[in-house]
Amino acid sequence: MRIETIIPIESLTPRQIVAELDKYIVGQAKAKRAVAIALRNRYRRQQLSPELRDEILPKNILMIGPTGVGKTEIARRLAMLVRAPFVKVEATKFTEVGYVGRDVDSMVRDLTSIAVRMVEQEKIQEVRPKAQRRAYERLATLLLDKTERPKRGRRREVTPLEMLFQILHQDDDDEDEAPVAEETPGEKADRRTRRRQIMEQLKSGARDKETIEIEVEESLTPFVQVFSPQGIEEMGLDADLMPPFGPRSRSKRVVTIAEALDIYTQQEARKMIDRSAVVSEAVQRVEQTGIIFLDEIDKIAGSGRAVGPDVSREGVQRDLLPIIEGSTVTTKFGPVRTDHILFIAAGAFHTAKPSDLIPELQGRLPIRVELEPLGAEDFRRILTEPKNALTKQYQQLMATEGVQLEFTDDAVEEIARIAGEVNARTENIGARRLHTVMERLMEDLSFDAPDHAGERIVIDRAYVQAKLADVVKDTDLSRYIL
Repeated sequence: MRIETIIPIESLTPRQIVAELDKYIVGQAKAKRAVAIALRNRYRRQQLSPELRDEILPKNILMIGPTGVGKTEIARRLAMLVRAPFVKVEATKFTEVGYVGRDVDSMVRDLTSIAVRMVEQEKIQEVRPKAQRRAYERLATLLLDKTERPKRGRRREVTPLEMLFQILHQDDDDEDEAPVAEETPGEKADRRTRRRQIMEQLKSGARDKETIEIEVEESLTPFVQVFSPQGIEEMGLDADLMPPFGPRSRSKRVVTIAEALDIYTQQEARKMIDRSAVVSEAVQRVEQTGIIFLDEIDKIAGSGRAVGPDVSREGVQRDLLPIIEGSTVTTKFGPVRTDHILFIAAGAFHTAKPSDLIPELQGRLPIRVELEPLGAEDFRRILTEPKNALTKQYQQLMATEGVQLEFTDDAVEEIARIAGEVNARTENIGARRLHTVMERLMEDLSFDAPDHAGERIVIDRAYVQAKLADVVKDTDLSRYIL
């Protein structure tokens, strides 16, 4: 029987989740609300009794909208927001069983590997203070021995033949070996004093920039090809779970004292955590709170013809069915059930329609959210409101060259208008058009920035029009440049 453990999951309310997403994503309120409700339901489910908890299945989401409106960005921000295991995969990477390529089970294996690393890092942080104390002790001993070695005298290098002779005559040597002289009380007190001084220097950071040679142990994770029911696949063997298959190499490296402290802290922390408990908790987190974002799902939708690549596309859909509905996937960390993993699928559906997916898969994605195309007003907000707005990014980049860059309001409006106009006249690629327009606008300034150090440069509507007007007017040219 599996031991129930407390699974950490964010207890953010749906309103708080939407507020966090609003910091980076403009508009798309429906998609944010759907995702927020789905995440909150994970928290609500954890508060129920184990019997009822197993009966409540996640309501998977299908996000529909043109490219560049925020589908993938919502996934990226979710990964940073939630503490649950999260993986984003492209549906186009998978192939039908019998074809060369990755099978759909690999996304569950990837999710489990991410969960193991997540739990391992959490456990390392828990024992870090104790591991750091041990690292200080190891480093102090190493430095103390290094200072005492010249006083004791260096041994003559032993040749391989002499080493073999010593091994063969080890018993005789043990009988004739002279007793080692013990340290006097004064020498012991002196050694303790020096050790205490070294510890104080290490903790104060006074010797952080000094270099030292240490022995580093690196695990070599072998990859082997195995024959699975889905075909031949490459599997990485976990060295900690299977020591006989996990050879470790020892190499000497010259590092600074600060780097040596970090390396020793990691080594000591890994010794202190229970690897089997980490794997068990990680698997449980995947099963209970895991989230898989399946992007570009429209690319595997068939067009009604059962010839050519459509055969493989429909096969991928059929392979996805048991994973989304709930099945057991074999991973190197043990079997993982997918019954309660939340699936969020997204696609532009330019040429295909959601109804082109096989009916069984449509039924596994009951919540549908349509994302709205972006216009000039949305582009204006995208350029100024988010924390990672493009105008703010360019201002920070130019500041590294000593250039104070400013964008006027009319310049931002003109950039947004041009991006919207180019999208309407050529191909609508959404907010990604802003990247091409901004890069074209900033090209000359980025090149000459070192020559303008200490200057204040203001970009207004006239500057934007002077740089982009000719390209925007020529439709053929804008197709290639913008």
